[in-house]
Formats: sequence, structure tokens, C-alpha cells
Amino acid sequence: MNKSRILVSALAAVSLVSLSACVTDPNTGERTVSRTAIGGVGGAGLGYLLGGLIGGKTARIVGAGIGAAAGGYVGYRMDEQIRELDEATAGTGVDVGTTPNGDGILVNLPEVTFAVDSTTISPQMRDVLGRVAESMIQYPNSLIDVMGHTDSTGSDSYNLDLSRRRAEAVTNFLVSRGVARSRIESIGYGEQYPVADNTTEAGRAQNRRVEIRITPVTEQDVRAAY
Repeated sequence: MNKSRILVSALAAVSLVSLSACVTDPNTGERTVSRTAIGGVGGAGLGYLLGGLIGGKTARIVGAGIGAAAGGYVGYRMDEQIRELDEATAGTGVDVGTTPNGDGILVNLPEVTFAVDSTTISPQMRDVLGRVAESMIQYPNSLIDVMGHTDSTGSDSYNLDLSRRRAEAVTNFLVSRGVARSRIESIGYGEQYPVADNTTEAGRAQNRRVEIRITPVTEQDVRAAY
């Protein structure tokens, strides 16, 4: 693990916090500090979350066949989906919020989603992921990125492969529950982006996670794509 790279990324991320760390609570309307933003600053930075969609938005909108009906999805309906996801996953360890720049939803699946060194989704998380899939079907005008992460135990290459396979496992599960495959891309980041200290067991547990980023597609996005 390149500790100097992590330090530089973390310092760079600090400069973004004032712009991206606050989100609006959909239930109260109050501005609060994003849990995702805190984690990113504490770890390797916000770059991978602030970057564009995997594979590019334009090509994916066309590939997914999302049409002009996408207009109106953002704003209230995004807040509504966040609230419903939060309620559907309450008490499961799943963290639901917005991405650091506020343009999408971030669903953080906890360590218990998989057993150690396994890519099989645990029984207790299958029902939870099923509820997440139902939300994706109910709100179809969005693109989905599934991102796998590991702790720093083991080699870089092993961790990268494991994170990829776990992201693919979640993707395949969502598709099996009816989410259109054309809406989803998956990627594994290995140990690159920790959100906690890898020198402690508790920290490593937090770093072993899969994140699902749900990005709304606006009418403007559709016009630009076509």
C-alpha cells in the first residue's frame, strides 16, 4: 500500500469538503455533514466518488434506452428515493445518503454482505439487497455503479480481483431481481480507497464494503445523449 499516495489524496480531499461535505436531509430540510464525505476525507480522498460515471454518462444513457421521460426525476424524487431506501434498510447496517457532490445517491453495503474471502452474498443481506433492487425498479431513470472495496490485508492484486468479483456478485444479484443490466456497471478498487484505519480490526471491517452509486438521469442529459 502506498501510504504517501493516500496522504496526498487525503490532503487534496480536505480542500473539497467545504463544497461537497454538506447534504440536505430529505426529511427535515436541514443541511448536515455527509457521512460519505467524512469517510472519504478520513481515507484516501473523494476522487472516485466525485468522478464521472463508469464508462461515461452519454453512452450509458443510450445503451440503457433511457428516454425523455427521465425529466423530473431529480430534486424531490431523489430525496424521496433516499428516504424510502433509508426506511427499507433501517437496522441492517446499510448506510444511505448522497454522493459528496450531491448529484446522486450512495448506498454503502457493510462488511457482513460477504464472508471473509467470499463472493457469495450472505443470507441476511439478500433480502436487504432485494429491497434496494425494488427501489431501483420503482425509480428507473437512473444509472447505477457498483463499486467493490477491500481492506489492505493480502496483496494488491488479490484485493483488486476480490473487490471486482464482489462488485460483480452484487450486480448479478440486482439483475436477478429485475434491474435492467444495461443500467449497471461494476468496478473493483481493491484497497485504494479506505474509509477507516487499516491497522485496526474495526477499521478493516469498515473498509471491506460495496458501494452502490445511483445517478439520476435528467431530461437535459437525455437531450445531450441523443
